[in-house]
Amino acid sequence: MWQSYLNGLLVAFGLIMAIGTQNAFVLAQSLRREHHLPVAAFCVICDALLVAAGVFGLATILAQSPILLGVARWGGALFLLWYGTQALRRAFSASSLEQSAGQTARSLRAVMLSALAVTLLNPHVYLDTVLLIGSLGAQQSVPGAYVVGAASASLLWFFTLALGAAWLAPWLARPGTWRLLDLLVAAMMYAVAVQLIVAG
Repeated sequence: MWQSYLNGLLVAFGLIMAIGTQNAFVLAQSLRREHHLPVAAFCVICDALLVAAGVFGLATILAQSPILLGVARWGGALFLLWYGTQALRRAFSASSLEQSAGQTARSLRAVMLSALAVTLLNPHVYLDTVLLIGSLGAQQSVPGAYVVGAASASLLWFFTLALGAAWLAPWLARPGTWRLLDLLVAAMMYAVAVQLIVAG
C-alpha cells in the first residue's frame, strides 16, 4: 500500500512541478491575491478526479478514441491562444499589481470559470494526468493508494505555490515584474497552442 502511495506521490510531483498553463494561472491569481486559495483547491480536486478516472478506466477509453483527443486538442489550442493574447495585452498596458488592485476585482465565479477552462480545455491535462499517471496507477498493487499519493502531491504543490506567490506579491508588485510575468505566461500559452496545432 505505501509503495503504491509513494509511487503516486513521486510520479505526480514530477509532472505537476513542470511549469504549464495551470501552474501559470495559479501563480498569476496568487500574485494578484484574487481568489487564489479556491483556485488552488479546485486544481487539487480536478487532478484527484482525473487521476482516479485514469486509474479506473478512462485512460483506456481516451487512448482508443482519436476523435475525443482531436476535439480536446483543437479546443485547447484555441483557448490557449485567446488566453495568451489576453496576457500579451496586459504586458503592453501600463498596469502593475498595485494598479490592478485598484480596479474592480473579478468575481469568484468568473475566476473559477477561468480555472475550469485552463484545467479542462488543456489537452496536456488528459495526456499527462489521465493517460500517463492514470495508466501507471492502473498497474499498481493498490490503485486507490496510488490515487491518494497523486492527490497529495497536487495538494502540496498547488497550495505551496498559491501561498508562496501571495506572500511574495508585495515584493513583486512592480510594473516591470508584472509585465515580465505576463510575457512569460503569453509565451507559454502560445508555445503549448502551437505544439497542439502542429501535433494535430
